[in-house]
Amino acid sequence: VDQIDPKIKDVVISISGFGVITDKFMIDKKSGSEAEQAILFEAEQRSPFDVEDVTLDHHVIKVDEETRKAEILLVAARNEFLNSYVELIMDAGLQPVVVDIDAFATLNAYEYNYEIDPSRITVLVNLGYDVTNILYLSEGLYHSTRDISSGTREIYNAIQKEFRLNAELANKALKGEMKDSIDQDMLKATIISASDELVSGLELAFSYFKTQAKVEKIDWMVLSGGGALVPYLPEFLQSKLNVPLEILNPLRNIDFDPDMFHYLSPEKIAPLLTVPIGLAMRKTR
Repeated sequence: VDQIDPKIKDVVISISGFGVITDKFMIDKKSGSEAEQAILFEAEQRSPFDVEDVTLDHHVIKVDEETRKAEILLVAARNEFLNSYVELIMDAGLQPVVVDIDAFATLNAYEYNYEIDPSRITVLVNLGYDVTNILYLSEGLYHSTRDISSGTREIYNAIQKEFRLNAELANKALKGEMKDSIDQDMLKATIISASDELVSGLELAFSYFKTQAKVEKIDWMVLSGGGALVPYLPEFLQSKLNVPLEILNPLRNIDFDPDMFHYLSPEKIAPLLTVPIGLAMRKTR
């Protein structure tokens, strides 16, 4: 933050993982305190956590005027989990003004840079080191999210073990900076072999979604996060999951100063910036 602007104090952060749940439900259309009470009642029935131990927020996805029903998105975060993040940010001398969810920040960045096709089922997959965030879009609208506890950690560990590299050199290998000293066929085989748990987690998540949403297939997958930059991985995921895939570029419709990236190529690291860019677009209420 100091490198960009030392005067910045207010920040937007995001969380994900098993300390956070999202749910979607219908209630009778209400307003004001009546709506709040109805949503709180539903939250008490649905949350696996004690509502006194969580921070709740909600968003109205859509309202059907004919049936007088409102579709509500509920987000609940365990206070202990949430506070650990907030305290860390405050210890750095910053003030969190918005706490978002990684998957929603990914959606924010995607919506700004791409036109959502309402005729197809789209899944956004933000592939991180320890956690992968999954968000589904149906009929052009948010449907649901899911986090799985698999990411690129297993790939990094496998490369370090197979080629006897430290973490820094393993990272260089994945960036394609060691092509002269590492056999690329062996690197590809190592990446694919280490992706079994990730593929299984995605297959299970996709299968659950198709059953829940009563759809036969997912039409389009959009990959972001550090995992989108791992060589051979996007093509392997597309083949194993049998879903057409594209890499999300959150800079696609954004004007930016290339000098901000110094020696880095914006195009090469763009998928890593998906969540930060999505957060930067958030508005306070």
